[in-house]
Amino acid sequence: MADQKLVLEKISEAEGVAWLTLNRPEKKNALTVALLAELARILKELSNNDQIRCIVTMGSGDCYSSGRDLHDMRERYAERRRWGEHEGVADIVNILRNCPQVTVAAVKGYCLGGGLALVNGHDLAVAADTARFGMPEIIRGSYGATATPTLFHSGIPFKKAFYVQLTGRNLSGEEAERAGLVSKVVPENDLMTFVEELARELGSRNPATLEHAKIAAYMEKDVSFETAIKTDDLVSHRMRYYTNPLSDVEGYLQSQKGGGSLGYTKPEKK
Repeated sequence: MADQKLVLEKISEAEGVAWLTLNRPEKKNALTVALLAELARILKELSNNDQIRCIVTMGSGDCYSSGRDLHDMRERYAERRRWGEHEGVADIVNILRNCPQVTVAAVKGYCLGGGLALVNGHDLAVAADTARFGMPEIIRGSYGATATPTLFHSGIPFKKAFYVQLTGRNLSGEEAERAGLVSKVVPENDLMTFVEELARELGSRNPATLEHAKIAAYMEKDVSFETAIKTDDLVSHRMRYYTNPLSDVEGYLQSQKGGGSLGYTKPEKK
């Protein structure tokens, strides 16, 4: 296992999609410091790749991630760390939020603790109906560091968030969708087909539009409505320097005749 790659990469610039697979199936993709460092490095490189518009993460084997590797954590627990330093899962969440690409988590099997925090850092999450989401940290005497702030800032109701955090019980994929933890739930056998189609659609979109959509959402999320409107005006003004959403009105309207279509791709000046 010494030479095993901890994160598998499949990069398709032609489709505008990068596929990243957590690769410790023998340990249910438990997150070690080494794996998280490798994932952070890859994500930082991809964030500077203008040909990639969508990043998808998934787990090898039968689950997304069982959370932090507790043996790995125990070895480092006594190490000194300065307050305020971001590392590990928290670092990944920040990178996912700040990268210009749309990020999608494809979740099957278990998604626990640190794995749930990773998913909460994505813009979109698609889960199999058989997936299991949870925070078992409370059972072993922790409260779920990093998982807690990502959970309580995910927009789900406090009572639902506390149920996940305080009980240690798992939610099914369908329960997670009803709670608002995931964007979409599909039958397990359809998971990758659905995610592949979604990723290709996102990969065909204007990268400046996708980036500004993320900027607007994250900047406006936790401010007053009045401030959100003012912020939105600034973001939309900034976007004018990168793309013109009204440059192909005729083509767009023609594509929508007979009902809405996702197949339209806006022609861009190269």
